[in-house]
Amino acid sequence: MIAALYVETGGVYFNLPGVQPWDEERDARMYRGPFPVVCHPPCQRWGRFWHGSTRKPHQFRLGEDGGCFGASLTSARNYGGVIEHPAGSNAWAFFGLRKPRAGEGWVKADEFGGWTCQVDQKHYGHEAPKPTWLLVYHVAEEDLPELEWSESDRTPPQWMIDRYGLAKAKKIGVVAMVGGKDKTKKRNETPIKFRDLLLSIARKAKSPHRVAAAA
Repeated sequence: MIAALYVETGGVYFNLPGVQPWDEERDARMYRGPFPVVCHPPCQRWGRFWHGSTRKPHQFRLGEDGGCFGASLTSARNYGGVIEHPAGSNAWAFFGLRKPRAGEGWVKADEFGGWTCQVDQKHYGHEAPKPTWLLVYHVAEEDLPELEWSESDRTPPQWMIDRYGLAKAKKIGVVAMVGGKDKTKKRNETPIKFRDLLLSIARKAKSPHRVAAAA
């Protein structure tokens, strides 16, 4: 069994054998094990515009996410599993984690045995480039998967170039064009192939806390 934390209600983690989804209503901050986790904590207060809209700067303080990332870190360190966040997330510096770089592969993240890396979800089914940082606990180094480490091609698809020209196609962006009014939802979606990758990593986790509880 894998616990999928901070996931969309009715989304790609629901109705899957061996997966226990925790959406906003269930409140993943309350998770107390014993299963390994796949965590998608909210990223709004950790990104480039953590402070709020450019029209209303300093609306928020850095990391004001209701404790979701910190709770994710506790869950992953206790029970094993993986956390994903957008590349460049300020949570890494805030919690003393080493920042990975594109093309670097897996690197040690902290003194708690964590591993981190950067991948692009476009290689795993997303419609547009989406650089992402992963943070993994209680997975042996030899069990960490070899991923597609390269940066994805940021050239818009040919149909967009033909219709709008290269400059305007780049400015619009694939997600904005395909997603329309739902572009934010489209951008935040987890592709099935990427979901399956994260679940496969979590299934390799061997937490000493879980072993002790089973005994």
